[in-house]
Amino acid sequence: MHPRVEDYALIGDEQTAALVGRDGSVDWLCLPRFDSASCFARLLGTERHGHWRIAPKGVKGSCTRRAYRPDTLVLDTEWESDEGAVRVTDLMPQRDRSPDLMRIVEGLSGRVTLRSTLRLRFDYGSAVPWMRRADGHRVAVAGPDAVWLRSEPQVRTWGEDFGTHSEFTVAEGEKVAFVLTWHPSHEPRPPLVDPYEALISSVEDWRTWAARCRYDGPHRDAVVRSLITLKALTYAPTGGIVAAPTTSLPEELGGVRNWDYRFCWLRDATLTLGALLAAGYQEEAEAWRDWLVRAVAGDPADLQIMYGLAGERRLPEFELPWLPGFAASAPVRIGNEAVGQLQLDVYGEVMDSLSLARTSGLPAKPHMWALQVALMKWLEKEWRRPDEGLWEVRGGRRQFVHSKVMVWVAADRAVRTLERNPGLDGDLEGWRAMREEVHHEVCEKGYDAERNTFTQSYGSRELDASLLLIPRVGFLPPDDPRVTGTVDAIVAELGHGGLVRRYSAEETSVDGLPGGEGTFLACSFWLADALHMTGRTQEARELFERLVGLTNDVGLLAEEYDPVAGRQLGNFPQAFSHIALVNTALALFGAEGAG
Repeated sequence: MHPRVEDYALIGDEQTAALVGRDGSVDWLCLPRFDSASCFARLLGTERHGHWRIAPKGVKGSCTRRAYRPDTLVLDTEWESDEGAVRVTDLMPQRDRSPDLMRIVEGLSGRVTLRSTLRLRFDYGSAVPWMRRADGHRVAVAGPDAVWLRSEPQVRTWGEDFGTHSEFTVAEGEKVAFVLTWHPSHEPRPPLVDPYEALISSVEDWRTWAARCRYDGPHRDAVVRSLITLKALTYAPTGGIVAAPTTSLPEELGGVRNWDYRFCWLRDATLTLGALLAAGYQEEAEAWRDWLVRAVAGDPADLQIMYGLAGERRLPEFELPWLPGFAASAPVRIGNEAVGQLQLDVYGEVMDSLSLARTSGLPAKPHMWALQVALMKWLEKEWRRPDEGLWEVRGGRRQFVHSKVMVWVAADRAVRTLERNPGLDGDLEGWRAMREEVHHEVCEKGYDAERNTFTQSYGSRELDASLLLIPRVGFLPPDDPRVTGTVDAIVAELGHGGLVRRYSAEETSVDGLPGGEGTFLACSFWLADALHMTGRTQEARELFERLVGLTNDVGLLAEEYDPVAGRQLGNFPQAFSHIALVNTALALFGAEGAG
């Protein structure tokens, strides 16, 4: 049986990340960056596409228990048997020059024999490396990639079936460490890092970072775990935050909605910035803001919805036919064709984020306001165009209501910035007029008076969960009957198993693809926010409790959830879901949780 998405835990070094299964197998790892080709791709295929398992000999199934060490990204996996008990500790310490994946085996009781099976497969499982011995270690080389495997001298290692195997026994108190180090194959091996010292420093570093969290309310553990996950999904050299460390985990098992999420989306900008600032992480918020300013610099007409980790613009999409996909969900895609779409809402996201950064006291960046003015000048002329909308549909452009609401947000934030800072230059009266015109048009064309709800696009009857953000962004007050009516309609028409879909399950034309998807976790958190804002706080808290209960055993969330099958779906772990968890906790319990 293929593992479930929630069977995995995340480890990483803030430049890349690995997924470790409950069976002790590392099934996904891209080196040296989140968006590099993988060297372990069992997640999207089979064992022959690359993995590294360490577990008691003869044990094929899951561990007895596992958990992160409190307030860290260090994972402990334990097995108990008649022989005794053993723990495998997995971590990727902050790198100096090169990434290291460390696996430390410790005997807890008795004497346990373990087996390590390492199958390196570069270029997404397609390239088998040449293995040799050097300096007492194993080194694998394939084209531009080189990986060194280092273990204790007493551990015998041999090659078999295009893999590297080890078998060893640990007694109570004994430890055996393995270190996997990547470097460009044309460069010499980087300096060796002591795994035991790295473990101590990693635990200390993560706990020091987690202690900065200002939130001290209900479900603090879930909030801190979400913040640690966001930190782990941050590409430290630039401050960019990837949507997820994976590609092509399906939104429906066996379906075709399989996308590469190893990039940075502008749609996440304001929500991410707000979560980091409110939780006490100003340094990370400033790094994200700085990435945003660098990425969007240039001609406003060329603004993209997503960028690479360092702000790269070209993210060509192609398929990998040799990988069968997660649970036979093909195709496996690399890159993301949606990068070329027009999504007007991102202009609102950028303007809102930079406005929030300014009012929160983040140090201003040179030319930041000039960039905002340029964005507004373009938007003034182009905002009436149809677009692909927030959900990156591939079924043709429409006049999406959420897009227009975010155009209003852009104009509103520009006006407010000028009103608060009279020394700045800008078209105050023109932007006020634009704000009024957009607001009038949305209320006239995007609202169904008969049903008392805003709709997905002008003139349509379909709904969209993004409409839940209308009160949050200030487009209408929460007590406006059109807002409360929209919330009620979304619960009635998009609700599924107590959660919320992005849009109607039957509506395949909106994205031009067959099949369906699960409920969208971020949208379900948005519903909790909207319920709270409209005075239904008890319902909001009950929904929040339900959503927190959907995290896996180590506190992680994917993009979606299937209430019928009771399993997570989509790329994992998903930054958008964890950002939403943090923001909803702050909204519901902010007063009692302020630290």
